[in-house]
Amino acid sequence: MIEALGEGVEGLAVGRRATAAPLVPCMRCPDCLRGDYALCKDYRFTGSSLNGAFADYVTVPAGGVVEFGDTVPFEQGAFFEPATVALHGILHSGFSPGGHVAVLGAGTVGLFALQWAKLLGARRAVAVDISRERLELAMRMGADEVFDASEEGYLGKAVKYASGRGFGHVYETAGMNATMCAAFEIASGKASVCFIGTAHADLKFPWQLFEKMNRKEFRLTGSWMSYSAPFPGREWTWTAERFSDGGLVFDRALIHKAYPMEKAGEAFELFKTPGAVKGKLMLVNPE
Repeated sequence: MIEALGEGVEGLAVGRRATAAPLVPCMRCPDCLRGDYALCKDYRFTGSSLNGAFADYVTVPAGGVVEFGDTVPFEQGAFFEPATVALHGILHSGFSPGGHVAVLGAGTVGLFALQWAKLLGARRAVAVDISRERLELAMRMGADEVFDASEEGYLGKAVKYASGRGFGHVYETAGMNATMCAAFEIASGKASVCFIGTAHADLKFPWQLFEKMNRKEFRLTGSWMSYSAPFPGREWTWTAERFSDGGLVFDRALIHKAYPMEKAGEAFELFKTPGAVKGKLMLVNPE
């Protein structure tokens, strides 16, 4: 909610529901002048290099504020950033409608990537994950089919589903070695493969698998953050529109649990136990 406006701010209104892009680019470097704000070397970030997020009020640059409809609950508004990250990867990968799309990883970003692919005209969009619970959520959020990566032969079943040729667009959103390798397997010839997920360990690709990029002549790209010109970009304005008109489905199962702000420490303790957190943790202030 916008509580106050700085002097000279136009286009925003006190009392409106809004979100703020956390990135604060320098707006002077060559990357920023090209509109590649995520590549800025002198950026700041609200919640890390700038205080914010765990405060009752936070001051942010007006240029990064995006208003959204009064019908959108605040808990859904908290999912702007993962929705924009998903959209940025799809746009950056050169998405074209009418084909088969595979999303590897049915976490928050993956589920929004799935929805964006459908909204932008995918013929079929499928989700792959090892969690039956997340796959069921993917079906509720619009997947045409899901594949359980814990089952033997799932890759062959997925390729068969995609007309036996594989998927023309593949989005890896888990940042895991297994899913990154799987992307090479299920991509069709001339496909677009995009790694949205961030790896946190060394990756290992058998040479026979890595060679598939040559043999299939697919294009592999990475995706970082969620910004384009004019800042913060269509990723943010489109998300506001689709949240407001219901085009992007929100399911409360995306939230693992909500904690009052004074119990933030208790919430973070959960991350010490692998697998204890299934979804997003939300810190809230009582109404």
